[in-house]
Amino acid sequence: MNINLDELMTEQRNTHSMTIDEMSTLEMLKIMNEEDKTVPIAIEKELQVITHAIDAIYKKVKKGGRLIYCGAGTSGRLGVLDAVECRPTYGVDEEIVQGLIAGGTGAMFKAKEGAEDDLSLCEEDLKRIGFSSKDALVGLAASGRTPYVIGGLEYAKKIGALTVAVVCNKGSKMSEVADLAIELIVGPEVVTGSTRMKAGTAQKLVLNMISTCVMIKIGKVYSNLMVDVRASNKKLIERAKRIVIESTGCNIKQAEDFLEVTQYDVKIAILMIKANVSQDKASSLLEECDGHISRAIAEVKRA
Repeated sequence: MNINLDELMTEQRNTHSMTIDEMSTLEMLKIMNEEDKTVPIAIEKELQVITHAIDAIYKKVKKGGRLIYCGAGTSGRLGVLDAVECRPTYGVDEEIVQGLIAGGTGAMFKAKEGAEDDLSLCEEDLKRIGFSSKDALVGLAASGRTPYVIGGLEYAKKIGALTVAVVCNKGSKMSEVADLAIELIVGPEVVTGSTRMKAGTAQKLVLNMISTCVMIKIGKVYSNLMVDVRASNKKLIERAKRIVIESTGCNIKQAEDFLEVTQYDVKIAILMIKANVSQDKASSLLEECDGHISRAIAEVKRA
């Protein structure tokens, strides 16, 4: 697949940084900072499409499907990063959110540039994890023309899965293939073609939006607290205690006692305190309310 770089906005030269090699450090930073300010504006223009993508992904996940990211290079690493961080943050099974990168796990740490040119490689990776029509695939590439990602999107669409493209150029092949296209037009990079800069920042922010909103919608957040956090180290144990205290108004001793009883299940501990119910009742309420504490509390009040 031939790629004409002249057609890509992300490969154009930035007129504001033409003499950056002659600038002082502070001058370089000012240029970079000004360019970075354009990223949220580019994202704002795509909020409606991002909304549609999140709602569609949520429907898949709620029915037992998965959110899978695929990409190459910086884009692939960002997808893997977002997926990996969902487990400790939201207590979600690592199977539910996954990131695929061209060249495999090793490409996270050492560039394997040629892997992205294989149109069939992503399809193979998707088959390996049992990807099906129940799942959602989010393809990431600044250019919008990476063969690895295009192949993955085409395969996913063929089997009836949801497909979303996150790109930084208008009218790309990925946008054409995907059901939904999020086009983040951040313009030329400060260093020509270095899409780990503005393009990477834009993609990272959108991934934050996608995974965070999906997790909120499936009940992983109460108020603005990450109530499904896994207390797997000292910091997270203390965070679990703080979340119980913040959400219920109890003292530290009470938080510790309830967390001990529930084996550090923060949601059950909160519901036991807030709704004044037993552990078994709290557990059954949460199951009935799809894991949403607010709904469970409302259910108790209605009873």
